[in-house]
Amino acid sequence: MTNKQGKLIRLTVSYLIILTMCAIVLYPLLWVLGSSFNPGDSLSGSQMFPDNPTLKHYAFLFDLEQSNYLLWYWNSMKISLLTMIFSVILVSFTAYSFSRYRFIGRKNGLMTFLILQMIPNFAALIAIFVLANRLDLIDTHFGLILFYVGGQIPMSTWLMKGYLDTIPKDLDESARMDGAGHFRIFIQIIMPLAKPIISVVALFAFIAPLGDFIIARILLRSNEQFTLAVGLYDLVAKQFGNSFTTFAAGAVLVALPIALLFLAFQKYFVSGLTAGGTKG
Repeated sequence: MTNKQGKLIRLTVSYLIILTMCAIVLYPLLWVLGSSFNPGDSLSGSQMFPDNPTLKHYAFLFDLEQSNYLLWYWNSMKISLLTMIFSVILVSFTAYSFSRYRFIGRKNGLMTFLILQMIPNFAALIAIFVLANRLDLIDTHFGLILFYVGGQIPMSTWLMKGYLDTIPKDLDESARMDGAGHFRIFIQIIMPLAKPIISVVALFAFIAPLGDFIIARILLRSNEQFTLAVGLYDLVAKQFGNSFTTFAAGAVLVALPIALLFLAFQKYFVSGLTAGGTKG
């Protein structure tokens, strides 16, 4: 076998693997998208490419008299955006502290964050409910945001700390020689160089509330306070009148803000902003 033939075989195998992965990912997405345009309420007769596509399910979701979908959408966007903002701020300060300073309890703190990552959220449901009940946070978005932000800190801190460790400390020392304080170094030097990891943390923090059902279902009680996950669940949880095709339409619309945010942050995911950053 010649070198050219070996290269052709490797290239063919690579394309086959990529096409297989794309099919695995796209097949369920196409089914959900197709189901949202199918007439009727059941998935049993749905088709990936319906013969008589309809927009009635989307019209139902946007009808304020029949559905609270837009209210649920607003609730989810509000919770996700505030979770993203507060998570980025707190994680940035925490990761910077662990990366640049040496203090008593630093190693134990990092180890605690590492252990907390291993504990899934549903394992602490009883503790979360009891804590929220005692603090009068049941059926409030504020309480939900607090728990989401707290859940983002351990994993995101480790991610951002690892990235900040790669930023040369010579930049800090040069800035101090020029008279800059710790906060100015953090805001004007470190954070602009950390845009790629900030984008990752922001995206994770935004997606987590949109995809969470368990904690939101435990804390939220009234229909007006529901997030999209909890509200859409009601569409298929009823014993009579459940609508899977309307659920599919609602699920399709959930993906739009995530896709837009990913496109907005995409250029930062692969950019190496620290290249050539060392002074002198």
